[in-house]
Amino acid sequence: MGTEVEVFTIGSSVWCKTFTNHEYAGEVTGYHPEIRTLVLRCPSSNGDPKLRNVVFINLTSVIKLRVKNDGNKHHDPPANVNLHRLSSRIRNQVEQKRRTLQAISANVSVEGQSLFLALSKIIQDVKWRNSDIVIYNQEVYISPPYQLENVHGNTNNKTYDYIVKVVEKHIQGRAMSSNAAVNTENSQLQSNTRPSQ
Repeated sequence: MGTEVEVFTIGSSVWCKTFTNHEYAGEVTGYHPEIRTLVLRCPSSNGDPKLRNVVFINLTSVIKLRVKNDGNKHHDPPANVNLHRLSSRIRNQVEQKRRTLQAISANVSVEGQSLFLALSKIIQDVKWRNSDIVIYNQEVYISPPYQLENVHGNTNNKTYDYIVKVVEKHIQGRAMSSNAAVNTENSQLQSNTRPSQ
């Protein structure tokens, strides 16, 4: 960035272009000089006028910058951010992405991956052991081809009953979505084969 602006006033209108040719224009809602980060509130990328995108811009990646106005008008102070809630959301998202990667990298069938992801959304302790899905530290496990009869564990345990219900619901949901796709495909084929009148 050629000319350095040392301080960005909250409420200023700013336009910038990064070295990746992304352009951003919006209102400054935050600036952190030590880590050289600018926070802009920009118009929504989906075009909804009620919504706004919040963009964090690393100023070291900016090649052009213009301050359109300096934001001298009075602005309400920025809303407080619930850091505990934010860090919890980040932690949950990272954990979910980790589980998704585990499911994909397990080298098992699509049915197994799908069931693993469904279980990991509601149960924290889900892991792979070779091609088996292990739940609650081996209390219950599901082996290929991941059907109801492949759920193993102590049948007198409430955990086992709960996992069976989850697997049953998952299998029914997949069957319903598969049937819906077949019905849609059949109706499209029928409409394409009908004679024109």
